[in-house]
Amino acid sequence: MSLLRAKIQDVFNEPACEQNRGKDAKARKEGCSKPLTPGAAAGGCAFDGAKIVLQPITDVAHLVHGPLACEGNSWDNRGAASSGPTLWRTSFTTDLTELDVVMGRGERKLFKAILEIKEAYGPPAIFVYPTCVTALIGDDIEAVCKRAAEKYGLAVVPVNAPGFVGSKNLGNKLAGEALLEHVIGTLEPDDAGPYDINIIGEFNLSGEFWLVKPLLDRLGIRVRACIPGDARYVDIACAHRARAAMVVCSTALINLARKMDERWDIPFFEGSFYGISATSEALRQISQLLVKKGADPEILGRTELLIAEEEAIAWKKLAAYRLRLEGKRVLLNTGGVKSWSVVHALMEIGIEIVGTSVKKSTVEDKERIKQILKNDNHMFEQMAPRQLYAMLSERKADILLSGGRTQFVALKAKTPWLDINQERQHAYAGYDGMVELVRQIDLAIHNPIWRQVREPAPWDCQPAVREERPRTRIETVTLHAVQEFSGTTAGDFGEC
Repeated sequence: MSLLRAKIQDVFNEPACEQNRGKDAKARKEGCSKPLTPGAAAGGCAFDGAKIVLQPITDVAHLVHGPLACEGNSWDNRGAASSGPTLWRTSFTTDLTELDVVMGRGERKLFKAILEIKEAYGPPAIFVYPTCVTALIGDDIEAVCKRAAEKYGLAVVPVNAPGFVGSKNLGNKLAGEALLEHVIGTLEPDDAGPYDINIIGEFNLSGEFWLVKPLLDRLGIRVRACIPGDARYVDIACAHRARAAMVVCSTALINLARKMDERWDIPFFEGSFYGISATSEALRQISQLLVKKGADPEILGRTELLIAEEEAIAWKKLAAYRLRLEGKRVLLNTGGVKSWSVVHALMEIGIEIVGTSVKKSTVEDKERIKQILKNDNHMFEQMAPRQLYAMLSERKADILLSGGRTQFVALKAKTPWLDINQERQHAYAGYDGMVELVRQIDLAIHNPIWRQVREPAPWDCQPAVREERPRTRIETVTLHAVQEFSGTTAGDFGEC
């Protein structure tokens, strides 16, 4: 536990974080997030955050050492995609029971589970995740993994991020520490070149990275390791031989990028592949970093040619949507890098941003939003469902872009909604991804269902007022007969 405490303290003192540098010594020790309430999910625990970062490594077996529910609650919680191996889709857990805890059988059960996975699947590595239970009873995960690695001849990586140590974001960073300590630099590639880069913090949600990688391939740039999206264990083990790196989600793995720069002189920058301008700028910065590290300067010219070609194609496709969407109002209820990158992307085609959440955004993210929107009036740290509903029901926004948690607020307010978070079904990165995002927004806003659901229900309409005329003798006799038979009066009959 003392080693874990030291790792957590090191993460809290992250010098690459502008917000952390601005704190005094006492505030820095308290960490980056609000303390967790015992028994509350609080948006995800440290174990959940570590599993999110490492599970997209597709050819690795991910073994949860703890009760069955811990694995069930964390499995496949993001829509990351794989171009090959499917082992990461298999759940492994030691399924610790009360009797195992009382009898002290946790370490033996873990050792046996590692052997069973090796014999059944033969993975290049096994990642072991302790949970609150196994950390509290004192199972020595480090010792078990080291012994298993020596005996079975494969990499067994302990990921020390039990849930009680902190928030999901802290777990993200502890996962990066595990990669630095046990994986990166353990193998040497035989094909290192001057155009090798790492992409850090890219999860390949819905296959998004597959829309960007062809652009890099056309420039002759090889992605040595995409951490963690669609990654292979060997690629990450050789990631220390890359010449440059791009950080996509700084809140998750900024510590990993900084320490790789310190240890192996791999310069990095923070960028985004959301939006046409952001994608172009990311390609430029990658090329410039490679040139500084010794690549041929001619790549800069080839990058500009590629950007000009792809931008022309994308703007031509977007022209059909501009007239339909220009002036439409969008409310963003997300966070992190999407809080500013998606804002900039949508404003490029004339969409108005009426608000964006910054709950999970860094200080740098917030500054970018201020520069894009020219003020901070449209930024909110947190919006309660009641406030969100009031804003949507008053028609202050034409569509809500958010995660699945708030979709029902939009539906109740009879407002179009589009999933922009990790559960989404469409890829929005790169030039083609931007076109797809705009297309989905257009489909959502102009769906005829919204006009129908906003109309009054047939049973809520008022009875029609008709001009009375004198009844004939036959009508009067018939009406009296009906009233006598049914017990009704003339005032009961009306039309809608």
